Amino acid sequence: MTETLPPCPACSSQYTYEMGALLVCPECAHEWEAAADSADTVITDAVGNVLADGDTVTVIKTLKVKGSPTGIKAGTKVRNIRLVNGVGDHDIDCKVDGIGAMQLKSSVVKKS
Repeated sequence: MTETLPPCPACSSQYTYEMGALLVCPECAHEWEAAADSADTVITDAVGNVLADGDTVTVIKTLKVKGSPTGIKAGTKVRNIRLVNGVGDHDIDCKVDGIGAMQLKSSVVKKS
């Protein structure tokens, strides 16, 4: 075993172990996600422009949203995005006018 796992952030125990995608502390039972190298990860929009926190993007195709009769129409501007490591390939955290807070895929937006 050449890889060294980080200590537990809750109790600083050095005896952490991997369980799937999580790291687990056997002493306090704290579970957390292993930190990915986010400095190496570059998130781009549908046409290849590099996205950053605080950017304004435009939705390029109409999206269906559960609980909303209209969804998000193509051409909707979304301001002040935040890049996250979300569920699946949803990597933009934002607030859409008329819909609320949600996560979007970077493949359905274009930088404005």
